Amino acid sequence: MKGDCSMKKMLSVLLALSLVLMAVPAFADVAADVEAGQALTHDELVEKAKAESGTFVVYGNTSRIATAAEDFAALYGITTEANNLKDQEIYTKLRNENGSTAADMVMIQDGAQLTDAIDEGLVINFVPASVKDALDEADQQPALVHQYINKLFIYNNLGDNVPAIKNVWELTDPAMKGNIIFKNPESEKVNMNFLVMCTKDEWAEKLAAAYKTLKGEDIDLGEYKNAGYKWVAEFLDNCTFGKSDTTIAEEISQDTAAGKIGLFVLSKLRSSSVLTDNLTVAQYDATANGYAVEPFSGFMYPMYTMINTQATRPYTGMLFIEYLMTQDGFKPWGKSIGAYSPNAAITVNEGDLTIDVWKNTLVMEDADYILTNFEVEDFILQHCQN
Repeated sequence: MKGDCSMKKMLSVLLALSLVLMAVPAFADVAADVEAGQALTHDELVEKAKAESGTFVVYGNTSRIATAAEDFAALYGITTEANNLKDQEIYTKLRNENGSTAADMVMIQDGAQLTDAIDEGLVINFVPASVKDALDEADQQPALVHQYINKLFIYNNLGDNVPAIKNVWELTDPAMKGNIIFKNPESEKVNMNFLVMCTKDEWAEKLAAAYKTLKGEDIDLGEYKNAGYKWVAEFLDNCTFGKSDTTIAEEISQDTAAGKIGLFVLSKLRSSSVLTDNLTVAQYDATANGYAVEPFSGFMYPMYTMINTQATRPYTGMLFIEYLMTQDGFKPWGKSIGAYSPNAAITVNEGDLTIDVWKNTLVMEDADYILTNFEVEDFILQHCQN
């Protein structure tokens, strides 16, 4: 009898394990589903998604993912769970979770880390056939861009000492020390990526030219490898580090913050706690008055959508991505400034600048450069501690 009980217990365990394994498509299965999904029409994608079972789980590093997921669930009658997490939390979960605990789809930033995740087989790219023709090829591969986000120089416009910069080298003037507020790149990967990008030859050359425009003489690099390194070092030496982009926007907008300037995401101006009348966006002023902020007025980076290779509802993930790329799906972000769809059919808010203008006036994230020049981060961190 004891042997029979042990055998029954073992069979029960094996049966339970086999059911779990059957419920979780292997990497190859999810990859095959995604490949098949690329050719499906919207109606076919809906049919496949509704045939799947269980709760559809999404991770995103944007608070507005919850609204998008609720609207999606109501539209298709699919039980959905949305989780707003930080980038690093999402990448950690992608590496450690599987089965029913794993997300089916993620919205995520930081192209350098995403490149690693793709190479590790953690996520798979999906480009819906219904929107493919409305997107530039660069926004489709190696990962689908859902939106671009801009982080801009924005300053307090009160008082007699308004930092209305027209050249970023003005930010390295000793008089600006303590008047620039920026989230520490040691804890903010987007800010780290921006500073790394400034050392790329393309931007270093533009910074050298901007220096000559402002100073009337060629730049003396001294110990620095190029003008990008010099600007980054002197910029950081003048910075005071804020806790978050929200608190930075709030602080700079106060009546007592005359002479202050920050680099933070434009979307923070939507917050009721920010006194927007006291703030001027440098690029808005430059465009309105016909001048340029040399050689850039901030940073622009993508937010991506990807299918988790551990997904239990891969077709639902694909349907959600298709939804997010439409006018209705983009509404949670598109209702305010600071988020820009690569879908040519989705226009920007009235009074904002087009994505083409932003791409021509901002440093753009280059995941390959960041990934292959990670040693620049050590240089940046040294100047964060000064």
